[in-house]
Amino acid sequence: MRVLGIDCGSEYTGYGVVEDENDQLRCVASGAIHLSSRDALEIRLKQVHDELAAQIAAHRPEVVAIEDVFYSVNAKSALKLGHVRGVAMMTAAEQSLAVVAYAPLAIKSAVVGYGRAEKSQVQQMVTRLLRLDAVPQPADAADALAIAICHIHTSATLRRQAATPR
Repeated sequence: MRVLGIDCGSEYTGYGVVEDENDQLRCVASGAIHLSSRDALEIRLKQVHDELAAQIAAHRPEVVAIEDVFYSVNAKSALKLGHVRGVAMMTAAEQSLAVVAYAPLAIKSAVVGYGRAEKSQVQQMVTRLLRLDAVPQPADAADALAIAICHIHTSATLRRQAATPR
């Protein structure tokens, strides 16, 4: 299974492609799309679309995993995040890829084993699970890899449950 994880953000949108081969996780690619606040919103959204489309074309994931919507006290920030999230979902849909969303607590639980883990703990576990030499940078890339790992772990659990006779 090959998964593209996307950590949507209005300043940085992280992406990470993780592959599961024989229960071994491997980082295929990771990085972040830097969005300049000086550019108009439509230009930033086009940049997210174009760069995510390029990652999909280059790495051919089977599914896209993103972080689920969370509540924000700042409506303007939440709206900007929603725009980026919508573009990410549309970009996946253009390529006929399913999009699966996970709550932040579920992502942390799947990667660290504790839903209220600190960001640094998630980054360290991503580094360890993918056997990387260093913590992926920027932090948004590590978060995107965590989202992809969450989907792989969740899918494996669901497959095991389906195979268990009741």
